[in-house]
Amino acid sequence: MPGNVRLAALMRARGLSQMELAEQINDAVERLTRRRGNASDRTVRRYLSGETSWPQGRQRLAMEAVFGCTAEELGFTPPACRAQGGSTLATHLHSPQEEPVHRRTFIAVSTGTVLSATSLVGAARPTVGTADVQRLRNALTALWLLDDQEGGGPALEGRAVALSQKAMDLQQNGSAAQRIRGRLYGLAAAFTATAMWAAVDSRQLDRAQRHMESAVTLAGLSGEGQVQHQTWRYAAMLADQRGRPADALAAAEAAMSTSIHRRDPLYAALSHSRLALSLPGAGDPARAQRALGRAFECFDRADPFEHRPASMDFFTRGELHGLAGITYLRLQRPDEAESHMHQCLTALRPDQHRNRAYYKAHMALAQLAQNDFEQACATAAEAIPPRGSGGTGRIPHLLQAFTTGLNARAPGSGTAREWNDRARTP
Repeated sequence: MPGNVRLAALMRARGLSQMELAEQINDAVERLTRRRGNASDRTVRRYLSGETSWPQGRQRLAMEAVFGCTAEELGFTPPACRAQGGSTLATHLHSPQEEPVHRRTFIAVSTGTVLSATSLVGAARPTVGTADVQRLRNALTALWLLDDQEGGGPALEGRAVALSQKAMDLQQNGSAAQRIRGRLYGLAAAFTATAMWAAVDSRQLDRAQRHMESAVTLAGLSGEGQVQHQTWRYAAMLADQRGRPADALAAAEAAMSTSIHRRDPLYAALSHSRLALSLPGAGDPARAQRALGRAFECFDRADPFEHRPASMDFFTRGELHGLAGITYLRLQRPDEAESHMHQCLTALRPDQHRNRAYYKAHMALAQLAQNDFEQACATAAEAIPPRGSGGTGRIPHLLQAFTTGLNARAPGSGTAREWNDRARTP
């Protein structure tokens, strides 16, 4: 049985795998009939091997839409009894063994010519499919990895905003199935939330607020629980940075209302830890401790091998200890805060430079609260950004708070003078 070398060549030229082509066929079927197609990689394998020499109606029309050419040009051979006369679409519109294609797929004009929705859709607006979504996802993963290692800032924020706009341009100007449209909204929301987080990390809080308002809207349109969870937890961080404990609490509770919080214990652990962080400022220390307990319980139940977005890679047991340490610091229990910070710093990966500096600054504050001035200064010194690097905005802000606290607790001491000299050195 001869293989379909023409189809294979077209797939190679477009860089399509069998599964990717199957997804694009299903997308096109959905646009044509408003029902999702059922092609699989096995379906495409049968096309390539020649086992299927003439695809059934819906899939044939969908493939013509995907590649912009006729089924014959794709290497398929019509049955001999139908090979005579008429265009591919008109002649092979119905088959006794096939379901009729939805009437709205075609427009009959007065001359009797039949035009396919393929030509109508393809001519007016470019098709947006799974491959476009995957490219944007790869870009999003790259941003998350960069943030995880180095932290946010204006460059990361600008890139995230540009990619969000690209997703929305595809949404507005492309022809896409409803499922793809939902994913584009989700990607636009994730990019905008990443821009919000980058602005928070560099203490550009007004810009972060504007990003947050857009991200919340886009996440709602997407219907994706993971994106909604990410957006609300970033919103909780923003409210926390702005000194709005009631808003931080509301955002943390909104993250707990998402579907992914109910489905995945790892997301639930992160939700509970964000809730715990907001509760000391809201005046509910007992609930904060209960939330921390639930966070560790959920983390222990989570499947570490379950596939999750790269945005969750940062949330290790070490990170959970870091969030617990900050919570205890806010509860004015610095000894427990320092203990959790030690566990956090031991567990962080070597490439997590931003997080390491961030938690060292908090550990210095915990040591300062215990009047361990020399050790606190030594720890804070390790959080100072390298010369020539400004670091992320949150860390200089924490070091400034440390300097203020040290001078309040040990005014005029040799330790304070030495630290002040060091802090003033550019």
